[in-house]
Amino acid sequence: MNALLEQSPFDLASEHRVVIIADWLPPDFGAVGQYMQMRACNLAERGHDVTLIGLSSGEGSVRHEARGRGTLTEIRLSTRPVPRGSFAARLAWTAVTNLRLVAAGFRALRAADGILFTGSPPLLIHLLAPLRPLWRGRLIYRITDFHPECLIAARARPSRALSLLLGLTNFWRRRIDGFEVLGLDQLKRLRETGVREDRIALVRDGSPVSFAGADVESLPADLQGSCVLLYAGNFGVAHDVETVAEGYRLHHREGTGRVRLWLSATGAGADELARRFADLGLPFHKSAPVPLDRLAGLLRAPAAHLVTLKDSFVGFVMPSKIYACIESGRPVLFVGSAASDVDLLARAAGADHYWRIECGNAAGFAGALEQLADQADKPTASKAH
Repeated sequence: MNALLEQSPFDLASEHRVVIIADWLPPDFGAVGQYMQMRACNLAERGHDVTLIGLSSGEGSVRHEARGRGTLTEIRLSTRPVPRGSFAARLAWTAVTNLRLVAAGFRALRAADGILFTGSPPLLIHLLAPLRPLWRGRLIYRITDFHPECLIAARARPSRALSLLLGLTNFWRRRIDGFEVLGLDQLKRLRETGVREDRIALVRDGSPVSFAGADVESLPADLQGSCVLLYAGNFGVAHDVETVAEGYRLHHREGTGRVRLWLSATGAGADELARRFADLGLPFHKSAPVPLDRLAGLLRAPAAHLVTLKDSFVGFVMPSKIYACIESGRPVLFVGSAASDVDLLARAAGADHYWRIECGNAAGFAGALEQLADQADKPTASKAH
């Protein structure tokens, strides 16, 4: 992979005026918006004039400030939440939102030396790529999640409409100036679409928080004294519910039941797990995700972290939470494939305790929970002697 770039195309000094388009900006919950805001601030401090365009559940606003050696203009568009109940409604929301984002930043887009857009909101490429003759700067696509591949992977049956959309998406991908991928698994997927490797940069996210001096978040009252496994973030269609649900049930019905799952999470998967555990009378705790300024403390609170990814989403989705989970110093339990960069990163970190369970191996998940509980008991046992 000699042709693979190891830095962002925007690490070059030539892109003085940069526009970044993302989805939900802090304090709204959304990993892409968090990382893109950090990216925008970093570029501005290094001397770029940056315009960041994103979404807000509150009021819309425009804020301009000098930052370091450059400037940062932040445009927030007041937007209602994504409708989850209907595919047609989600598609309409996406189309309208993408149009609003491009319209809000049209003047800045025209003047920019470089444009960085992400996979969230999805399908923005279908606006920005056809309008490519209007943009003077390079168009860089930071693929966070692959769309429509994620829609295809989530379906039980093939869809001719989505197959046609995929073909059109790949047509536009081959006309983008450059790409950033989050992992080697994404690089492989992108190459399979016909994008040349010399147009791809591997730019990993890293942890969005610093753990230096962070106070450890207190465990909820019903988790005090327990061995806690934390899932923090979005638990959606790309994540494995079945293995976790059945493995957790086995741990509590046929094992020692020493581990308690804490879902500091949103998403359909988190809701489904909570429903199943409540129906079975299994102990767990569910809460909303914490603000970014409390995330470091939260990630230091549990005995270990849970990360999951369905096999069909490998290379299409990269759970960026893995970076902060590793940096927290807590063990990681990953339900997913060895082909995912989650496994690559967790092993490369050299953690003393890391478990990877194949999707569908509920008994393996239950066994990993027993090992986690045994490990958590060791310091207590040593102190007793």
